[in-house]
Amino acid sequence: MNSNPNPTKSLVKLTERNLSQLPSSVRVPRYDRSAVTPGIVHIGVGGFHRAHQALYMDNYLEQNPGSDWAICGVGLLEFDQKMRDALHAQDCLYTLVERSPAGDDARVIGSITQYLFAPDDREAVIATLADPQCRIVTLTITEGGYYVVEGTGEFDVNHPTIQHDLQNPEQPYGVYGFLTAALKRRRQQGIAPFTLLSCDNIQGNGDMVGRMLTTFAQHQNPDLGQWIAENVAFPNCMVDRITPATTPGDLAMVADQFDIDDAWPVVAEPFTQWVVEDRFCNDRPDLESVGVQMTDDVHPYEMMKIRLLNASHLLLGYLGSLKGYTYAHEAMADDQIRQAIAHLMDEVTPTLRPVPGVDIREYKQTLVERFSNPKICDQLARLCLNSSDKLPKFALGSVRDVLKQQGAIDYLSLTIAAWFRYLNGTDDHGQAMPIDDPMADTLIERARSGREDPSSLLNLTGIFGDLPQSSRFAETVTQHLHQLYESGTAATLARLL
Repeated sequence: MNSNPNPTKSLVKLTERNLSQLPSSVRVPRYDRSAVTPGIVHIGVGGFHRAHQALYMDNYLEQNPGSDWAICGVGLLEFDQKMRDALHAQDCLYTLVERSPAGDDARVIGSITQYLFAPDDREAVIATLADPQCRIVTLTITEGGYYVVEGTGEFDVNHPTIQHDLQNPEQPYGVYGFLTAALKRRRQQGIAPFTLLSCDNIQGNGDMVGRMLTTFAQHQNPDLGQWIAENVAFPNCMVDRITPATTPGDLAMVADQFDIDDAWPVVAEPFTQWVVEDRFCNDRPDLESVGVQMTDDVHPYEMMKIRLLNASHLLLGYLGSLKGYTYAHEAMADDQIRQAIAHLMDEVTPTLRPVPGVDIREYKQTLVERFSNPKICDQLARLCLNSSDKLPKFALGSVRDVLKQQGAIDYLSLTIAAWFRYLNGTDDHGQAMPIDDPMADTLIERARSGREDPSSLLNLTGIFGDLPQSSRFAETVTQHLHQLYESGTAATLARLL
């Protein structure tokens, strides 16, 4: 990205030295960043982490000057070189802009004080993870980053990255290789293990990453795997904040409105929530003091958020894209789509457990309002991104539960059918829709060859497992897909609503 999208305007380059030159409307760190040290290592520094966890910890550092709970960010992938370059040039500072119809609020976040790029120095990452100063490791590595075989829930031990890391334990590529190498070193040196906290949108994310890491370690060293299983804590947590991908327009907005030259700002909605299971093995900050909800049982919160917000995002992305919209708020202004989202939420609601202190009707209404925020400009393409990873986690569990309850699956099935139609790669007006998915080649081929017969896609057991054995599910998906091809999205919704 161009770090100065408006060369005719005098901008302040975002660095530690230049913080005092920023406009008074921009909030800057109110603590001495040189006096804080990182007790958290975060793997997968993207927009969401910078808008969510890093914000909470920025608030914490303001309340606790000199704290040892700053963040060291880590990038494992070659793709992360862009983040490395952006953060290193700005002393790991960046601008967070909260956008709503009421206005835009800008704040410089300082809680990330170090950033390591693993391809530059893998040993530095292992050493940092093994250092006793690191007591918590957090993850946002996307739903597809955990090497789980969808449909079975088993560990994907045959994945090339996993096989490389098992055979080259001192030069790992993947997350489990780095974590295991560090935990092995801590065990050998008598250092207590860190807590591993997944912050990705996966039901039971802590339980899942615990199973996957332990399985990986057992393949490498059974004794080490047993030690990890017995000593490392894997809390579950629920995270929530709509954070669209940063665009060149966002850089221009930050420059025009706040006079900041920031190579990679992040924008987000005002709403934020973080619910964490209070199960740590090696100290933790007082997260409650900055608004984190600590609980003994995260699952009701996770289920509510994943099955209502994330599943609705999928349907919104597919229907909106097929109708030719670009942004979520544009699609939500379409009454048909707005009603379909509401009906999907109603179908899912009977599968949810009671959530302490939450009125589900109000929560669903709040989601509609959040999706409709015109200032966020959340890209529908982002909502559709990596659907083969998201769909099993966000929607298929609801399908299974509703089928057991013998409830209606019209809109859950529509979500699947709309994805299949989306995979054809053109919208209802014949315009191209790029498919960004790790299984794109297979999915597109099957979607185009099958068209109105979804069996070739439903037979992907890595995604759907045994779900297509339900004739009601398969027939309903087939009916919707036929209508989407035959009549288009608007006519299909008109029949349903």
